[in-house]
Amino acid sequence: MTKLIVDGKEIDVPPHYTLLQACEAAGAEIPRFCFHERLSIAGNCRMCLVELKGSPKPVASCAWGVRDCRPGPNGEPPEVLTRSPMVKKARQGVMEFLLINHPLDCPICDQGGECDLQDQAMAYGTDSSRFKENKRAVEDKYIGVLVKTSMNRCIQCTRCVRFAAEVAGVPELGAIGRGEDMEITTYLEQAMTSELQGNVVDLCPVGALTSKPYAFVARPWELGKTESIDVMDAVGSAIRIDTRGREVMRILPRVNEAVNEEWISDKTRHVVDGLRTQRLDTPYLRENGRLREASWPEAFAAIAARVKAAPPERMGAIVGDLAACEEIFALKDLMTRLSVRNLDCRQDGAALDPALGRASYLFNATIQGIEDAGALLIVGSNPRKEAAVLNARIRKRWRLNHFPIGLIGERVDLTYPYRYLGAGPETLAQLLQGGDFLESLKSAERPMILVGQGALARPDGAAVAALAARLAGEVGAVTDGWNGFCVLHTAAARVGALDLGFVPGPGGKSALEMVQPGALDVLFLLGADEIDVPPGAFTVYIGSHGDRGAHCADVVLPGAAYPEKSGTYVNTEGRVQLAARAAFPPGDAREDWAILRALSDVLGQRLPYDSLGALRRAMYAAHPHLQRIDEIAAGDPADIARLAARAGAVDKAPFKSAIADFYLTNPIARASLVMAECSALAEGHQALTAAE
Repeated sequence: MTKLIVDGKEIDVPPHYTLLQACEAAGAEIPRFCFHERLSIAGNCRMCLVELKGSPKPVASCAWGVRDCRPGPNGEPPEVLTRSPMVKKARQGVMEFLLINHPLDCPICDQGGECDLQDQAMAYGTDSSRFKENKRAVEDKYIGVLVKTSMNRCIQCTRCVRFAAEVAGVPELGAIGRGEDMEITTYLEQAMTSELQGNVVDLCPVGALTSKPYAFVARPWELGKTESIDVMDAVGSAIRIDTRGREVMRILPRVNEAVNEEWISDKTRHVVDGLRTQRLDTPYLRENGRLREASWPEAFAAIAARVKAAPPERMGAIVGDLAACEEIFALKDLMTRLSVRNLDCRQDGAALDPALGRASYLFNATIQGIEDAGALLIVGSNPRKEAAVLNARIRKRWRLNHFPIGLIGERVDLTYPYRYLGAGPETLAQLLQGGDFLESLKSAERPMILVGQGALARPDGAAVAALAARLAGEVGAVTDGWNGFCVLHTAAARVGALDLGFVPGPGGKSALEMVQPGALDVLFLLGADEIDVPPGAFTVYIGSHGDRGAHCADVVLPGAAYPEKSGTYVNTEGRVQLAARAAFPPGDAREDWAILRALSDVLGQRLPYDSLGALRRAMYAAHPHLQRIDEIAAGDPADIARLAARAGAVDKAPFKSAIADFYLTNPIARASLVMAECSALAEGHQALTAAE
């Protein structure tokens, strides 16, 4: 530790700290524009100037290390002043320079009310300027459908450039020109292609980069703010949902160091307009091949008539990708009371079985644990599309120091270099026999095997999972204090449903078996939109959007989307998270668990809970780990050994990513015009890249 005196207060800080960090550790407030804790140091803005005793001029505290400070003439600790007249004058001068060319358009700027420049001008600026020159004019740049540019406001802090190059790993932004002529651009003014590009809007300290879909929509002081959890993938990013009245206006990230740090994907951020379109707001009943509006009692009566006429073995239920644990628990409870054993949450047919133990389907190393891994093998997954924020964490680990990465599957751009080993399960089997990369895994201190749904959602998925578990044991990925066998899920509801045991009972049919022609008489779909249901079975769909599930249904019961209900989700690493209600469902739509509770009355199998609190008490009694919010109930490492002991033959077919189009993976995203534009841009970029 190094001693330092900050504003007369003596503190001890690590020698690798910068002066800015040391001053903040002492409780001093240091203004900044270019500095960001998760980006490299640029030292562009000079707003963080402090006075270092012995230095002839103020120093930039973000770029000056504590270890570079000289002691006093008698060996006393270095002394830093953050509120001296020299510092005050220096900061006023910097602010005066920054405002020379900045346009005075705060009333029409979307950053107004959340602008760092506004806040710091109030705190450190003056009431007049000595500069009378004409302000420079910079043309706005086109960088895609998500980020709007107003480059007259840019102060060249280069946060966006550093984020694109360092965190996103797609260095599409850069600076051209020098001095007054410097501009931030994509060079050829093409759309940005990163799945994390929306984060540059949060990073921009002025209004140069703002959200294009949110332009001129609302002011921050008009909005109600609700902390919640994202369900667009299985990462469970911490988000803040901003609403005005009953309408969701925007979604922003919250800081959660263990999950998403402070980043969210573009799908998470910009799926908002999909919450307003193609919504189901009243029950529907199919008559003469067409759906017509119906009342709740009418819809329930039609369901009851079919359920009473069907034997339990001819009924089934499938859970979709966005369902919360509460409605899954209620649906399972209802089906159990009806003696139905045909239950499944694996729409894609993934070979995941809770009977093999929780560790067999969790991302056991945890998302934050990626930073501790010594080597990584990716099997049948494209993390960039399946979990963009988690992929950024892998890139972060790769940037720290030597980190061998191998890939078995599709050859894709993951934003970091990797060694391509092969396309299918045969490569995985050969890797067990030996090779350079096997030695890299064995020599690593904490190796990690990441298994994607592209490897599990296939006929030989169980055999592939066993092979991966065997490899994990072979390379020492499962030891005391470290479990490197990691399953990367793509559905927010999947881990929670597996924890609740929503899988076929003894003699029950799987999801793929249930949708075979003539397999069932009655089928319940709880937001299941990623599976094709052939005509034949009487289908009841409970969901929020008029997507695939509603199109094939005989009865449609309108449910709530994820911002419109309070629900429990379990992310891919097994972390229990609580999503809070931010808005209310439209029209006659109701929360899914309440629909099932009302339906149970009509079916003569009344569920014993009349409130969300009562339902949760029943759920917690059956599954105690679900009440420990933001905690991970770790799986037993012995589960991996049991999984590895399973036998089975693998196919020769290559692995394919579970997600073909990052922007259109669920009914909310498919209802979004913004996501449709992003998808079209991505397809065009892929076609251009292929042509080159």
